[in-house]
Amino acid sequence: MIVALSKVDIRPGVSILAVLRHLNYKPWFALGEFVDNALQSFLAKSATSSLKKVTIEINIDSTEPARISIKDDAFGIPLEDFPRAFKPASIPPDNTGLSEFGMGMKSAACWFSPKWEVRTSVIGEPIIRTVYFDIENMIADESYELSIKETQGSEEQHFTEVILNDVFHVPVKRTIHKIKSHLASIYRCYIRKGLLILKVNGEVLSYQDPKILNAPYFKDKEGEPLIWRKDIDFKFGDNISVNGFAAIRAVGNTSEAGFSLFRRGRVIQGSADETYRPAYIFGNSNSYKYQRVFGELYINGVEVSHTKDGFRWGELEQTFLKLLRDNLDSDDMPLLRQAEGHRVRGNDNRLISLVGHAVDSSVDELRNHLPLIIPSILDSALVDTPVEHTEYQAQLMKRTFDISFRDQNWSVCIEISNDVSNSEWLALSDTGRIGDTCRQLHIQMSMSHPLMIQFAQKDGDVSEIMFRVGAALAIAEVLARDSGVSKAGTVRRNMNDILRDVFSNR
Repeated sequence: MIVALSKVDIRPGVSILAVLRHLNYKPWFALGEFVDNALQSFLAKSATSSLKKVTIEINIDSTEPARISIKDDAFGIPLEDFPRAFKPASIPPDNTGLSEFGMGMKSAACWFSPKWEVRTSVIGEPIIRTVYFDIENMIADESYELSIKETQGSEEQHFTEVILNDVFHVPVKRTIHKIKSHLASIYRCYIRKGLLILKVNGEVLSYQDPKILNAPYFKDKEGEPLIWRKDIDFKFGDNISVNGFAAIRAVGNTSEAGFSLFRRGRVIQGSADETYRPAYIFGNSNSYKYQRVFGELYINGVEVSHTKDGFRWGELEQTFLKLLRDNLDSDDMPLLRQAEGHRVRGNDNRLISLVGHAVDSSVDELRNHLPLIIPSILDSALVDTPVEHTEYQAQLMKRTFDISFRDQNWSVCIEISNDVSNSEWLALSDTGRIGDTCRQLHIQMSMSHPLMIQFAQKDGDVSEIMFRVGAALAIAEVLARDSGVSKAGTVRRNMNDILRDVFSNR
């Protein structure tokens, strides 16, 4: 039953609420604001309480009207803290923890929803208090007071629940998966320590630490294996400190390697598949460093954005990166050099086996069949690139694209046929010469060629490789002809014969 009603004044910042919808949040960072508040409520009193961990449950209902709820079993919001808790930009008395700017819950709630409510209860008070926000009406009515609804509870209960209604930014299936992986990554420290149980749609989130490379230095392959992990600890600027670790993944991962940058125990930058990988350290995305080096760096003394998704480095980032790179690749344990130079022996053995089988098979075919067809190839007349196009039956695919080359327009047509009467794997016609307004190239490849039937029709990757090789050979023939090579089509004709008569068996 209702036992009391009261109001809380949230002046002067109510006008701020209308613009919070337009903040540049990602959904996991917005949800992180609620997690931060719950964690801070727990951590602030955990030393004097029997509560040893906090459970936070996030439930996302994407069906219309979409709804998100975030509920924790921390210590709740005391009545005396309501003005600060619900007034925008009201900095908490202790802003050295996860609740820092006095805007997190309000910002995230307004970004998600035009109508939201907060239910809370503190231990020792048999009351559940609820506050309702209807942003549009509050702005229109210039309302500066919130009604607090009080209902009967129990003295033992303690919780806070935020309910977001009519959600603007509705997370769908793929986004919910990303939310889970990012939140697990952002709050990994608290999850590891057993201080936090974090659930999303009933699933308890966990964080899996990558396995670290245990191998000799790549320049001394017979040397003692090393665990490629090192501590990082340095200071710079105006009392900025960096500590943590860096390591090499045992198995490279393009999406998950890289650094995570922490502040006050939670990831600010570099969660899940959006890790911190500046080119100054990691090079290009195809480098081994980019795929292998990872670590956790805890940074103190650098401010963060109000959405807690990035550091405000200013001009300090380059200094930070230089010191970090020097630490990473010091001679006592050169992580960057090892990451780039190390080769996985198992993969080398697999590759040797794979290549060995392919080479042995090809050599056998050459040995057995090539002597039989060389005489006929040598006796054949030299041929030039045809200048007339021949249409084949049973066309499977046709693609045309235009390019401009040396002030001439080229129209290139690639055709894939399944015409069994066509004995050539690769055919080419070139209508036009340098100086003509438009040059037309017709590149034809046959899926009914014995080589393609044997190797490519069962594997799309093999087909793609063959098409690329065929297109490259055809263009190379045309360019050779333009460069003055006589009878350039002879190479293609001979290749077709060899592919058909030598390499089409398995």
